[in-house]
Amino acid sequence: MSGVPALSLRDVTKSYPGSPPVASVRGATMRVMPGEMAAIVGPSGSGKTTLLHLSAGLERPTSGTVEIEGKDLAALSDDALAGLRAWRVSVIFQQFFLLDALSALDNVATGLTYQAVTAARRRDIAAEALDIVGLGHRLSHRPRQLSGGERQRVAIARAIARRPAVVLADEPTGNLDQATGQEVIGLLTRLNREHHVTLVVITHDASVAAAAPRRIELRDGRVVRDENQLTVSEGLAT
Repeated sequence: MSGVPALSLRDVTKSYPGSPPVASVRGATMRVMPGEMAAIVGPSGSGKTTLLHLSAGLERPTSGTVEIEGKDLAALSDDALAGLRAWRVSVIFQQFFLLDALSALDNVATGLTYQAVTAARRRDIAAEALDIVGLGHRLSHRPRQLSGGERQRVAIARAIARRPAVVLADEPTGNLDQATGQEVIGLLTRLNREHHVTLVVITHDASVAAAAPRRIELRDGRVVRDENQLTVSEGLAT
């Protein structure tokens, strides 16, 4: 792939105050190009969630560079960083974070509040996103009327509706049973393959990691392996 990476980290570190300071990420480097789907794996405490927070601009690195579409997040003011997060980065969490008082349609449309479009257009975009994730028939349902898998689909629709540069997912199957989790995995891979959604998925789930064309392994805050699984499988088959 060529061009500007959707997400780029170069020699990124993150330490937290303490005696001694706690180093969560230690010199991580990786690039994710537009249209890629990568799974980030590693044992508990390896720095995966911190890496996601740094990639989303939710935390600033202690050192190193994090870029979204070539924009250095450290060079942005707090307002500019908030704007970039509102427009170019989406995060999917395992907890869903839906508003109970709103319908599925309005939960997704609310995520478009900072887009320069009318309320009617936001609802049209939201309806289209919900249709893509298979919930076109559940627009008026509130979260308590939806299953766990459906709620995660609403969260995914909210993430893709903005058409961000990259979607970051933190254990997206963590609150789901195995069968529902497999359905969500299938949805994410379809979004990547058919709709060219750039995805970076943090996961402990081996089936999620196996579904991603690219696998990045973290240990002790460092990238210790980065492989294209399609290339590996093709090599084994020859």
